[in-house]
Amino acid sequence: MITYNVDGVKMPKIKKRETTAWIKRVAASHGRKVGEIGYMFVDDEKILEVNNEYLGHDYYTDIITFDYDEGDVLNGDLVISLDTVRSNAEQLGKDYYEELHRVIIHGILHLCGINDKGPGEREIMEENENKALAMRG
Repeated sequence: MITYNVDGVKMPKIKKRETTAWIKRVAASHGRKVGEIGYMFVDDEKILEVNNEYLGHDYYTDIITFDYDEGDVLNGDLVISLDTVRSNAEQLGKDYYEELHRVIIHGILHLCGINDKGPGEREIMEENENKALAMRG
C-alpha cells in the first residue's frame, strides 16, 4: 500500500491512484513488489529537521528515503520537501509537477537499489528516472 501525507504543507495536486499504479509498474520493471510505502510531503524547515535528526546532515534536500525493504518487497518512508522541489524546478527550468514526479520516483529507485552518490551512479540514476518518467503514460 502506498500512502500520501503532508506535514505543514498543502497536499500537492497529484493523481494518487495513477501515481500509485505508475510506482507499481516501475517497481515491477525492477523485479520488485510494492509493500508499505509512505510519502510525507513537507516544507524545507521539516526536511532540515529530519536530515539533522536521522542522518546528521545540516542541509536541505528534495527527498530523504528510509529503506525498510524485505527481499524483493519495497517498504520505506519517503520524505519530500515541496519547497526544494519547487526551487529545483525553477533553477532547472522544469515544470514543478514534472520535477515532483521525478523526485517521487527517485525514492522508489533508491528502494530498488539504485544509488546516486558514487562515481557514475548519478548518470545511472538519471537514466532510470527518465525511463520511469516515460512509463507514466
